[in-house]
Amino acid sequence: MELRKDPITQSWIILGQREVGGESLAECPFEPERIEKSKPILSWPAEGPWQVRVVPHPEPLYRVEGDPGRLAEGMYDKMGPLGAHEVIVETPSHEKRLPQFSDEEIERVLWVWGARIADLKKDSRFKYVSVFKNQGVMAGEEWPHAHSEVTATIFVPRRIKYELHAAHDWFRDKERCIFCDFVKQEEKQGKRIVDVQGDYYALCPYASRVPYEVWVMHRRHNQLFEQPRPGSNRKQLAALLGRVLRRLEKVAPAYHLVVHTAPNTKSKKGELAGYWKTLAEDYHWHIEIMPIVEKRSKSYSIKEVYFNAELPEQAAAHLRALDPNS
Repeated sequence: MELRKDPITQSWIILGQREVGGESLAECPFEPERIEKSKPILSWPAEGPWQVRVVPHPEPLYRVEGDPGRLAEGMYDKMGPLGAHEVIVETPSHEKRLPQFSDEEIERVLWVWGARIADLKKDSRFKYVSVFKNQGVMAGEEWPHAHSEVTATIFVPRRIKYELHAAHDWFRDKERCIFCDFVKQEEKQGKRIVDVQGDYYALCPYASRVPYEVWVMHRRHNQLFEQPRPGSNRKQLAALLGRVLRRLEKVAPAYHLVVHTAPNTKSKKGELAGYWKTLAEDYHWHIEIMPIVEKRSKSYSIKEVYFNAELPEQAAAHLRALDPNS
């Protein structure tokens, strides 16, 4: 396995065969009687029967051990897959999906997401920590057991870099957070809001990339998902996320969910070195959910310009009308 950088798009691409571990992936490795044989990275609660458990990925894309071995091939750059790759097993039950969880169970998963981001950021080698969930076969779900994944990388993913640059430029020009402005405008107009719980908003973005794309955001400024603001009520976020996912299940068989949080400021090398001096003021964590509605997307056929046949205003109205509890 190796990472190669596209010098034009600045994307890092993982190449090579994944190394299969000792366990067969044909069977679910997360059944309680099987997972309890392995030593967890984190288990909640710490004592008694576990409700959420974090384990190493059986077939990791990144490995903590070793050296990145950065090399140049003429104009090209490559390095080894240094990083971390973990699986968050969201429940002992093989039958339940995240949208079916109670608010308390979803809050538990959110807490574990934040705990793993915070812990991995202690390693200054890692520039970014991603939490993501692929739900459904069409989304590339690896196992049917409810789970999400965490990766820590020694580079910042391209889309996050785009967001960081845009947020930095906006703050430089206006001395305001672009995401805060975004939420305030959507709150004022209302037509793309799907649901609200306390200070948390779920909305279909103005330039939605796919039908029923939803962002979940906190209207109060904070760049770190893993470090909630004082007074933040994560149970409200859990309740809102559960309702959004139950709505989306009625219109889409699969989805990608990704937590966007600030990069690791302990990393002092590379593209972040000394650049994000206003990071705490210009960036804003959020959760992006990309449903998969159509079997064949037209986006790539028109040169990676997204094509979305569903106006976000219509999508938001449709989702609002759906009963998340039926």
